[in-house]
Amino acid sequence: MIPNPWNWQAAGPRRMEQAASLIRLDGPDTRRFLHGQTSAAIDGRPPGSWIPTCCITATGRLRGIAEVLLDEAGAWLLISGGDPGSIWHSLDRVLFPADRVQLGPVLPARMVTPLGEGRPDPWPQSPAGRWLALENGSLGWLLGQQLVIPADGGLPRWLEDLPPLSPQDQEHRRIQQGRPGWPGEINDSTNPFELGLADRVSLNKGCYVGQETLARLSTYGGIKQQLRRWCASTSEGTGEPAPGTPLFSPDDDSDSRAGEITSAVALAGGIWIGLALVRRQALERNKLQLGRGSDGPILHLSLPPTWVDPPAGARRQA
Repeated sequence: MIPNPWNWQAAGPRRMEQAASLIRLDGPDTRRFLHGQTSAAIDGRPPGSWIPTCCITATGRLRGIAEVLLDEAGAWLLISGGDPGSIWHSLDRVLFPADRVQLGPVLPARMVTPLGEGRPDPWPQSPAGRWLALENGSLGWLLGQQLVIPADGGLPRWLEDLPPLSPQDQEHRRIQQGRPGWPGEINDSTNPFELGLADRVSLNKGCYVGQETLARLSTYGGIKQQLRRWCASTSEGTGEPAPGTPLFSPDDDSDSRAGEITSAVALAGGIWIGLALVRRQALERNKLQLGRGSDGPILHLSLPPTWVDPPAGARRQA
């Protein structure tokens, strides 16, 4: 029996730090521009809005996961997953002289999240759907309880006093929550519906980059794969899970793949956890086997807690 790795919690108050990037956009056309270049509805939203979105290609592939932070002069585009350089170039290519938008450079940042029990009260938090500037006036925002600051910015005392999670514990938590990472899950072969990001996609806001493909998926197509988290014990078979390793149905003698590992991390006692993209025909299965053959460990699958179902049409078989 494999111990349940999904009940793990940070021991005592801790902080989790994630590398991110910021791109500044200034000018009166900023909302309209981002409305047409990302997946969420942005035009018409008031200053102070915090809007989760995705940066996608013209064919609906995922460039990155982002947050738009609107203000009076323009917006900050916070990229929490993906290749920020590629996203910057994709925006720069479609900016025309008539667009009243100035695109700033990519700036390194970090996202710091308090975790665990025993934290001091009251704890700072922004209102739902709104960002909150740091009280000292320096560059930085609260998104809920998460703090976003430049990479070289100092932490406020109420966060600095919390010990940081180890890199392995941070990856454990990312996988536990089912958050897609780059380049394992966020790449040029996946779309937001496959990764459980449907709440970041608007199908009613009109034309935008990738809209035609995502609308077609939501109405007709059916997605080919979905993200799942998995756990396994290497004592139950040979071989160690690694990104790119194919998965098969243990009771199917054919060579038809059922999925592929996209992330993996080793825990104590020979336990492994990770994320995988599981093909549509295998989504009802709760177990898959690593590699082809009877000696590969069995992966126990579950739906990530942050998963948001795609539109009904996108789940339908073609």
